[in-house]
Amino acid sequence: MITVRNLTLRRGTKIVLQGANVTINPGDKAGLVGRNGAGKSSLFALLAGRLQPDAGDVEIPPRWQLGEVAQSMPETSDGATEFVLQGDIPLQRAQEALLAAEADDDGHAMAEAHMALDEAGAFDARARAQALLLGLGFKNEQLDAPVNSFSGGWRMRLQLARALMCPADLLLLDEPTNHLDLDALVWLEAWLQRYQGTMLVISHDREFLDAITKVTLHLDEAQVTRYTGNYTAFEAMRAERMTQAAAAFGKQQERIAHLQRFIDRFKAKASKAKQAQSRVKALARMEKLAPVLTASDFAFEFREPASLPNPMLAMRDMVCGYGSTVIVKNVNRTVMAGQRIGILGANGQGKSTLVKTIARMLPSLGGTVTEGKGLAIGYFAQQEMDLLNEDDTPMQRMVRMARENAPPGSDTREQALRNFLGQFRFEGDMVQQRVGTLSGGERARLVLATIVWQRPNLLLMDEPTNHLDLNTREALSIALNEFEGTVMLVSHDRALLRETCDEFWLVTHGGVEPFDGDLDDYQRWLLELSRAAVRGANTGVALAPPAPVPSPEAPAPAKQAKPAPPAPAGGSRDDRKAKAAQRSKLADVTRPLRNEIARIDARLVVLGKERAASETALASGSLDPAAIAEHGRSLNHVAAETAMLEERWLALHEQLEALQAAAN
Repeated sequence: MITVRNLTLRRGTKIVLQGANVTINPGDKAGLVGRNGAGKSSLFALLAGRLQPDAGDVEIPPRWQLGEVAQSMPETSDGATEFVLQGDIPLQRAQEALLAAEADDDGHAMAEAHMALDEAGAFDARARAQALLLGLGFKNEQLDAPVNSFSGGWRMRLQLARALMCPADLLLLDEPTNHLDLDALVWLEAWLQRYQGTMLVISHDREFLDAITKVTLHLDEAQVTRYTGNYTAFEAMRAERMTQAAAAFGKQQERIAHLQRFIDRFKAKASKAKQAQSRVKALARMEKLAPVLTASDFAFEFREPASLPNPMLAMRDMVCGYGSTVIVKNVNRTVMAGQRIGILGANGQGKSTLVKTIARMLPSLGGTVTEGKGLAIGYFAQQEMDLLNEDDTPMQRMVRMARENAPPGSDTREQALRNFLGQFRFEGDMVQQRVGTLSGGERARLVLATIVWQRPNLLLMDEPTNHLDLNTREALSIALNEFEGTVMLVSHDRALLRETCDEFWLVTHGGVEPFDGDLDDYQRWLLELSRAAVRGANTGVALAPPAPVPSPEAPAPAKQAKPAPPAPAGGSRDDRKAKAAQRSKLADVTRPLRNEIARIDARLVVLGKERAASETALASGSLDPAAIAEHGRSLNHVAAETAMLEERWLALHEQLEALQAAAN
């Protein structure tokens, strides 16, 4: 259990927490929410031991192992798998103990080290590390590639895999989804749902929080409030609390006004002086309720486009890539006025390349792109610094835009530009602050400001929510829904995609195709692909949306509506030969499946005997502690292997039945 008592924490001159109290129970999966700057990361640093409280206490069980995603960019030539393995601290300690014991030629220490290695799961550690990497989107050929060979976003995925590799009692995750695409995010959700320890996660993805958390800790006004439930439940409960508090405050204000009127009216009358004085004391004793104050929510809107060409643009056999490297080809799509298009696909498939080509940031390598007359593109890049100069200030950027490309009717006076920046929370001296010193959320708001000022009719947005808090994401969603032009959106924020997009394109295997379904269909498809990959059943199968399954009530195709009359019981000689050949062919095709099923059946029998033997030995009550531990580990290994084999057995039978049904 983690207990926080009367905690006060300062960062510089700012009081982040003051007199805060909260309890986190073992096994809690809690989301830590609050506005940017509320102190979420500071609380993480405190729990991790990097900060000390200014007052109060924080109690964490001393034997708990902490797992945390390092925010530093790793610089090493170690292979990816080896780097992730280094995150398993008990395993690393056991390996170091074994090396030391071997150097000292200490047989007893070597035996203890081998026991520690077994307890740390050394026999399958490499497989577990690679499973994490594959789940987070790495390819087989990248599993042993040097860490230094990966880009920044992929190195942060390595840091995440390294943190997940640690058998932690307390797992701290600070924005773990920022560098993930939707495919990896769905996998991470499933992994965290199975995690057995205590977890605290900071995230601005409401669907992610809803999926993995059952407790919400809200940081506001230097306090921490615990709510039972995920983020959606927290919003409802907080709204109810605020309503009740506002009602209580209103009633108290009425009572105070009534007492004050009595005091003002009768304090000068001798006959009422005693009653008036008692009212004064009652007023002084009254515990004043604070008014319900909420920090002003951020809100903005996109200006009405000057024109709406239709179609916006048409792509015919368009080829996208870098230099001579082709990433996406044969793109044949038309973008119409008013469309809301979500662009799906795994990282590396070419989503950003497609958007950059449409945004004219990259030249098309082939085909044609026909733009509608009056097309005005507003582009939000995945990395804000691709669009901003870190030596600029917000004011300098706006002045430059006003000089170079002012939309018709724009007020380009300095005060007007200053007022405009104020709408995006750039006030006072902030308009003269260097872009390089702004936070990620502030840079994102500045990019939004410049896009709004340009009055586009086509918005191309590549991961616009990476650095936005939940309130700003909500403002963006509202603004996009009210925008009269066309939106093309790449995002791993499923709430934003659901609320904004009404159709989806899938970028995969070097092409762009419509995805006939919604986000739930896409997530189910991703999970099916993941399961198929584990079973080895999708070898050589292209990643395409699954074909619709016909309804059981659907009528059969016309050519099957009138089945042929049955053949005579004996059949002709040619018929019998054909059927025999068909049976022989089916037997050849299904033989590998039947052989593997037989091997699994045999292995399951052996595992059943091993389980029974261990259970009998443990029930005898005559074992020493070491033997009990050994049988316990054996039962765990048997259970894990049995579960894996049973899943494979089911998959094989499904394939076998499908082949038999096709043959009949």
